[in-house]
Amino acid sequence: MAVQILVVVNEVLSEKGLMLKRGSTGVATLIAAPSSTKNGSGTRDPEMQSTQKSRKWYFGMKAHVGVDTESGLIHTVIGTAANVHDINVAHALLHGEQRNVYADAGYQGIEKREQAGSTRWHVGMRPSKRRKLNLNDPVDAIYDKIERLEAVIRAKVEHPFRILNRQFGYVKTRDRGWRKNTAQITTLLGLKKYR
Repeated sequence: MAVQILVVVNEVLSEKGLMLKRGSTGVATLIAAPSSTKNGSGTRDPEMQSTQKSRKWYFGMKAHVGVDTESGLIHTVIGTAANVHDINVAHALLHGEQRNVYADAGYQGIEKREQAGSTRWHVGMRPSKRRKLNLNDPVDAIYDKIERLEAVIRAKVEHPFRILNRQFGYVKTRDRGWRKNTAQITTLLGLKKYR
């Protein structure tokens, strides 16, 4: 039902010319789940998993979102367990009409998995590699400028997560199972378009 709501909202926005579908941006965010076993069954949520990010461990799920690069409107929402790598879901975030896809450094190597097509991936440089750029070198300065320009485009996908976390207060899962939580996230992000 939640996916159908998002589809209808996207159709209305496309008819009004608000969603251009020339480019797409994909990103995922971790959403924590209660790791406590102090519940009726005495167990953790079996559908949630643990993953490591920045040397810290998190228990929960991931929300993967595909956003139109020009309008910043959401066209796809996919929920998975936290241990599913972003690259494994990347192609499902695409709507098929985009020419360019912008993604953060977590999608390194996605070009090798690309199916035949005219989609061009613009994946962010790893922060450790970017710090090593010598800005006095003309070639490195160009790479840095490209990274800055692409970062502006990739930033549009972070806005829906800010609304989800801050305005809707969805920083922790509310139900057991990532499917129910994905339905709620999809509904909230569909509502976000009209705020």
